[in-house]
Amino acid sequence: MGTGRFITVEGIDGAGKSTQLQALAQWLRERGLQVLVTREPGGTALAERLRELLLHQPMDALTEALLVFAARRDHLVQLIEPALAAGTTVLCDRYTDATFAYQGGGRGFDAAVLAQLEQWVQRGREPELTLWFDLDPALAAGRRAAARAADRFEAQDAAFFDRVRAGYAARCAAAPGRFVRLDAAAPPATVWAQIEDAMRARAWS
Repeated sequence: MGTGRFITVEGIDGAGKSTQLQALAQWLRERGLQVLVTREPGGTALAERLRELLLHQPMDALTEALLVFAARRDHLVQLIEPALAAGTTVLCDRYTDATFAYQGGGRGFDAAVLAQLEQWVQRGREPELTLWFDLDPALAAGRRAAARAADRFEAQDAAFFDRVRAGYAARCAAAPGRFVRLDAAAPPATVWAQIEDAMRARAWS
């Protein structure tokens, strides 16, 4: 596999990932790295079209999971793998942890099926570092309501997001060497300090 670093950011909607992701990209560029910022679902023309379906078209949990992994496969083949092979650092807003959290935790979909799809689609490609923006779902809901109209996922009830958060916690517990939990309820400057600490702890400064 390639020489570039693969970093993902995760968390429920409203956790504040997007602003910090751009700050991290700039921090890495200032240290001489080529950086690609992308997102899931999305990142390629095909994956962005699938994203629109996922966010706005009603469907069952299996269809949802299949579309997520179809988008991920195109994203990997067309964008992520070539960038990593060229030595580029890839920062991705969500990846497979989100699928286990949202479809597995939130929807209650079979984790064994998700694991099989993960194996087929990713062929072992995992992030080196995952920054989990952990936030109480009630606080996240308030932030979302103040920011934008809800999509199909954001419109889910509080119990759904409690399950999503639990799904993220389970993924974090299963891969403690890869995950860094961030207190996303803290002020933005404090959250950024947590991110910078995580990067420096890996000697990526």
